Amino acid sequence: MLLHRRRRDGRRVEIEALCGRHSIDCQEVASTELEKRAEGPHNGFVADVQEADGPADGPTASSDGPNEIIVLVEDLQDPRNLGALLRVCDAAGVRRVLIRDRGSTALTPAVIKTSAGAAEWLAVERITNSVLEMERLKKLGYWIYGADGNGVAPWEMDLTGKVVLCVGGESKGLRRRTRECCDALVGLPMAGHVESLNLSTAAAAILFEIVRQQASGNG
Repeated sequence: MLLHRRRRDGRRVEIEALCGRHSIDCQEVASTELEKRAEGPHNGFVADVQEADGPADGPTASSDGPNEIIVLVEDLQDPRNLGALLRVCDAAGVRRVLIRDRGSTALTPAVIKTSAGAAEWLAVERITNSVLEMERLKKLGYWIYGADGNGVAPWEMDLTGKVVLCVGGESKGLRRRTRECCDALVGLPMAGHVESLNLSTAAAAILFEIVRQQASGNG
């Protein structure tokens, strides 16, 4: 892995952490060397990769089973919240976690630590546009649900089949266009005095209701 010697940001920390866990060597080089190796524009990183023998990791119409869970995350800025969410996702058997690049924290050492190792087992992918990814997944047969305080209780919905659960940031939740692209909004009724739960706690309640329904085959 080649790194721009002058780039010092969260994405670099994320890439160095990933390379360290998988024993991949990193080398700092000048921008001119990166341009040469990339054969054009670059974002500060260049990796030498080999084509895999098997199919791509991304969801396809032919490779997915009848019950799959994907979590899409956007604008989640606290590394500890992301780490806790990844831990919940692993426990619930989530297949993939998609993170909107802009506005979200990088996969930092703090995220890895808080996830208690769960990040090692999840297929975590950065995406640039939530709506475009949601539309692609819809064409593959996924139903898209957005976590929202005003949504319907999960046990009152049919959450079987291939499901994408979208969760938003700590302060504003899901973006408007993301919310509008969802097939339905799902939320937890609050019977106490507080208005909301921590994101990972709310996600856990919703995800395990999805797991329960998929295990029983009905809502």
